[in-house]
Amino acid sequence: MLAIAIATGVSADAPGKRPHVLLILADDLGWMDLHCQGNEVLRTPNLDKLATGGVRFTHAYAAAPVCSPTRAALVTGLAPARLHITQHGKDTRQFWPEDRTIQPPPSDNTLPQQRITLAERLREAGYATGFFGKWHLGGEGFYPDTQGFDINVAGCDLGGPPTYFDPYRIPTLPDRRTGEYLTDRLADEAVRWMERQEGRPMFLCLWTYNPHYPFEAPEDLTASYRGKEGPGLKNPVYGGQIEATDRAIGRVLDHLDRAGIADETLVLFTSDNGGWTGATDNRPLRGGKGYLYEGGLRVPLIVRWPGVTRAGESSDVPVISMDLSSTILDAAGVVPGEGETLDGETLRPLFQGKPLDRDALCWHYPHWAFHKANRPGAAIRMGRHKLIRRFDNGSLELFDVVADVGETHNLAAENPELAARMNARLQRWLEETKAGIPTKREAK
Repeated sequence: MLAIAIATGVSADAPGKRPHVLLILADDLGWMDLHCQGNEVLRTPNLDKLATGGVRFTHAYAAAPVCSPTRAALVTGLAPARLHITQHGKDTRQFWPEDRTIQPPPSDNTLPQQRITLAERLREAGYATGFFGKWHLGGEGFYPDTQGFDINVAGCDLGGPPTYFDPYRIPTLPDRRTGEYLTDRLADEAVRWMERQEGRPMFLCLWTYNPHYPFEAPEDLTASYRGKEGPGLKNPVYGGQIEATDRAIGRVLDHLDRAGIADETLVLFTSDNGGWTGATDNRPLRGGKGYLYEGGLRVPLIVRWPGVTRAGESSDVPVISMDLSSTILDAAGVVPGEGETLDGETLRPLFQGKPLDRDALCWHYPHWAFHKANRPGAAIRMGRHKLIRRFDNGSLELFDVVADVGETHNLAAENPELAARMNARLQRWLEETKAGIPTKREAK
């Protein structure tokens, strides 16, 4: 992947009125967890409406198959491999089997203070910055309000809420009303914050804890999914969580309309990784959260950028989390400079009918995922093909993910030249990002 230079500042050529930015990140939302993605069971009318007003990407990818690395990538614009944040916590022995022969590299999900965030760049450029929801990028001293956000509501080191119902037991969210649902509360807080901003462009992150475990949803939403278990729905409570998330997002989008700023707001919606197979049905994709297969990496993505995107379009161009970071900075007029790099590209050219200037997307997950049978590896997508390299034995898996979205047919033996070329390209990326590579485990 090519890197682009970026620095904090406002371009002299930027439009006089910079857009507000609303970045919505769901947690563990699978590629098939929206009605507009083809799920006939789940109801997501607000996100479906957002898709009809913007561009829906069908080959969008998270930066990693687990949450914290993708979150770090979004908020910095840097690949998890470059950040050395490649796991959703410290990689201790709880995350990997004792009988494996390789040792994962050190990883911590704490985002260092020296890393420059989107919020810091945008605040310097005059934006009001607000964070609402799941952070999971470090404990006290590393919360969002220490990383460029003017306000932090519910962001802390928790990977999931102790409960979705008040009292929440979230250290950065005061209890308010017993029985209140967390996702509704986050929407309420986001709207109240927007109402208080006057005369400044806003950068608002609504990073819902939902639909991450625990399985808890309002009964009025869950009840309608009971008895509908089957393709597209494993758990009726999960269906309620999805609908509750859509409802809360709808409240925030409705506020943009009421305030008369919808046409001045760039809205981006995506997920931090693929769906957890214990909760959702990722078919036709293979695998899920924690895996380098499509089910762990491919996610929904909707972008509505008034005046730039055209309503109701879809795109099959492969894009990745860091592209959203670059797109946001582009929209805000934050200009390139010397000495800094980002690992994504602005999506503006796609919206203008032009290609992106890169040849590959890459991923690095050198860990075993907790309670999953994955294997440490790295992956690359070039064109219609995707290659996965396993670190434990060096084996390669090559798939045509356009014709074979379920990754059922390994082409590595049939097309060794392509596999070798993609593996060499992946190796160059790993070296360029100084990625942490597993080592042979020392004998006891």
